[in-house]
Amino acid sequence: MTIQDEVLNCGTGPAALLRALPRDFVWGVSTSSYQIEGASQVDGRGPSIWDEYCKVPGHIDNGDTGDVACDHYHRYGEDIALMHQLGIQAYRFSVAWPRVLPTGLGPPNEAGLAFYDRLIDGLLAAGIQPWLCLYHWDLPQALQERGGWLNRDIRGWFGDYAALVARRYGDRVRHFATFNEPSVFTLFGYGFAWHPPGQTDAAALCRAIHHVNLAHGAGVDAIRTAAPSSVIGAIHNVQPSRPVDATPGDAAAARLLDAYWNRAFPEPQLLGTYPTALAPLMESAMQSGDLDRIRRPVDWFGLNHYSPIYARADSKAPLGFAWADAPPNVRRSPIGWQVDPAAFRDVLLDVHRRYRLPIYVTENGAGANEKPNEAGEVIDLERISYLRIYGGALREAVSAGADVRGYFVWSLLDNFEWGAGYENRFGLVYVDFATQRRIPKASAHWYARMIHAEAMEAAR
Repeated sequence: MTIQDEVLNCGTGPAALLRALPRDFVWGVSTSSYQIEGASQVDGRGPSIWDEYCKVPGHIDNGDTGDVACDHYHRYGEDIALMHQLGIQAYRFSVAWPRVLPTGLGPPNEAGLAFYDRLIDGLLAAGIQPWLCLYHWDLPQALQERGGWLNRDIRGWFGDYAALVARRYGDRVRHFATFNEPSVFTLFGYGFAWHPPGQTDAAALCRAIHHVNLAHGAGVDAIRTAAPSSVIGAIHNVQPSRPVDATPGDAAAARLLDAYWNRAFPEPQLLGTYPTALAPLMESAMQSGDLDRIRRPVDWFGLNHYSPIYARADSKAPLGFAWADAPPNVRRSPIGWQVDPAAFRDVLLDVHRRYRLPIYVTENGAGANEKPNEAGEVIDLERISYLRIYGGALREAVSAGADVRGYFVWSLLDNFEWGAGYENRFGLVYVDFATQRRIPKASAHWYARMIHAEAMEAAR
């Protein structure tokens, strides 16, 4: 059976999904710099915190690193051609701060800046919108050695970096995001020690949260000044936080996880206040006028969503709660994440009602451990099923009033998935990391057919 046959027999076809979406709805894919670029010591790039973190035995499964990753730095032309063949309309990527400013500040690295010139120009030539994210977790190591997110001065460092990028690319890039998933890199870096800098310190976590929020505000202002026609947002991971058991302690743990994960960034950035559970904890990091510095006008809400998350009470944990696995009886993706499209629908509606901004789903997708069959094809029917039912949930949310204007699959390519290394594959395109060969999976063909069908419907 061919890939095309598998796609046609995968269940509800794309035509059944065509309802309720705006005519100018954007279909895209997302990646991030450290996860795909490689070339970690090429053309003047400085080290990032992830380069250093990956060197420590035990931090990353199989001892993997992002040194080569998908070698996108050298193969970006091939990857643009793949997106063009699939009919992708928009590509969300991130700039590597240490590639353009090797020490995080000071003189820029022209070779690094020129790489993103080539990438952006190639995207535009292929008819693909570039969506640029300033920060997807790869802080310059030189700034970490000056305190990183615990140093309030990082507000200015980030603002200067944002101004540099906006001045350089603002004539060609319209959509800018300041941060991707700040709740993840702060909570995992300072609360659970799962990401760099590997700390478990509640006070440090609050300082990091507040300084990231200040940097967001400085970044928005810098982009507005350097590229006045830009459309600016930030990207937040929003997932229902649930108690693993029906106990008062677990319920309280879930509420606290919700505050750290879902509200610690969008609420001060968009509503001008910290969530009630965190407000007393943030006081020591705050100065007069900070909430005004954080709450700067933005144009869209970037929403990343995969599954619900779970918490349990743990009085011995630094934050007073522990991350928990989903209950054993729920439906799961191949890598064990819960599949719950109704939660996705409800999150879209809640974000719409709470923040009143146009929503772009900037990450959604399913991970698996997969490889080509004897014919050289990757028939990822479970991913197709996930995308199909989550696409249906998105349309339900839009039908109920949610202002959703775009959807980006995570991810274009199999890539370096942080602590899991290269085992967890989220790509529409399979990457043989030994040879760097790219193989579009069945899901890539399915997604291409859906985009084409949507375009035909919009043209009627």
